[in-house]
Amino acid sequence: MVALVLLEQGETLEQAIYKATSELEFRAIDRRFFLQLVNGTIKMRRRLDHEIKFYLAKPSAELPVKLKNILRLGFYQLHFTDRIPDAAAVSESVNLAHFMTDRGKANLVNAVMRSAIREPEKVIFAKKEKDPVKYLGDFYSYPDHFVEYCMNEFGFLATKNLLVYYNEAPRVTYRVNFLKAKPDEVAHQLTEANVDFTYGKYLPEFLRIESGGLPLESELISTGKVYVQDESSGLPVRLMNPRPGNSVLDMTAAPGGKTTYAAIRMRNKGRVTAIDKTQERLEILVGNAERLGVKIVSPVISDMYDFKGGPFDRVLLDPPCSGWGAAGKHSDLRWAKTSEDTTKLAKIQQSMIGRASKLVKPGGILLYSTCTIIKEENDNVVEQFLAKHKEFEVEHAKEFFSEEIVTDKGYVKTYPAAGKLDGSFCVRLKRKEGA
Repeated sequence: MVALVLLEQGETLEQAIYKATSELEFRAIDRRFFLQLVNGTIKMRRRLDHEIKFYLAKPSAELPVKLKNILRLGFYQLHFTDRIPDAAAVSESVNLAHFMTDRGKANLVNAVMRSAIREPEKVIFAKKEKDPVKYLGDFYSYPDHFVEYCMNEFGFLATKNLLVYYNEAPRVTYRVNFLKAKPDEVAHQLTEANVDFTYGKYLPEFLRIESGGLPLESELISTGKVYVQDESSGLPVRLMNPRPGNSVLDMTAAPGGKTTYAAIRMRNKGRVTAIDKTQERLEILVGNAERLGVKIVSPVISDMYDFKGGPFDRVLLDPPCSGWGAAGKHSDLRWAKTSEDTTKLAKIQQSMIGRASKLVKPGGILLYSTCTIIKEENDNVVEQFLAKHKEFEVEHAKEFFSEEIVTDKGYVKTYPAAGKLDGSFCVRLKRKEGA
């Protein structure tokens, strides 16, 4: 509850969770349940607000922040969890209201939640035929601007499937570290521990864990045999195809997922220069590299525009983006990003790819990738870049991946509802020889 209020007051999700839990001791199972409640309530905020108003005497009145979040949390427990009895959800919500507000508001919480249990039919939604954007936004809990974008891009059914997928409990994926283990060895350990998993659809060294949590954390993650990374995040490195002995530059490197994967694919031969603006983030990267046994990463504290070095055989640019490809794993993203933010980010991305291009050797590769599904940050950025930089051309991704994720123009695109990967985009741009 404290975390929800802090988030409403402008804290980031990480800050809010830290402040709410830093002085408390949780068992692992209790912490997972706490995070489920917080993340779920944040994700479903619009749906919860929509339902709550049907049980208020004054539906249009703005509720105090604490009361509003107590009701959101209570309604989430009523409708979106299967391990909390309705009576317990009501009782705990009323107790919370007594503790954080006053008797009058606690009575209101009691009345509203009991009414919701008795009369669920009071809640109505917009007709999908007449107003599909409002229907999808209210029912699945997303901002109109994102629903409208998806409707225009994918149509109603595909948009619905995407929104449903993002609301499911996220799953982690383990990337097996070739320097310390083989995929089948890790798969055997998971099988022996009765952990359900599936092999990556495009990269077999990625194992998607179908259960919750981080199974065999001490045996696999702590020892460096695996790294937690979505398969979609590995696609750009595979498309970049760094070879042993190459010089590689990762321009936005921390915390090191793509950096270390590139180094591992290079078999620890060559050099990967990893840039980040802060020492703290680079220290995390260095720690990850050491745990994985990666020895060819050179960390550099620098703004990418100030970096002096190169040129390089491979340059990887994974710029800041709206993150709409991984919305299922970042519960507050849907309320933190606006369509105006996307336009601003696209301008930044244009500037960054221009800077990155100057660091590529003739005949070298510039790999541009994002974790969003928004064309303005993907296709448009690349096409505007190519219009200004005739010395670069697209190298078609069909040489690396099957046609189901490769567009006619040679870009790689993944969509969560289609392949159970995060949404992503990447393109391989070659600098022409002599250019």
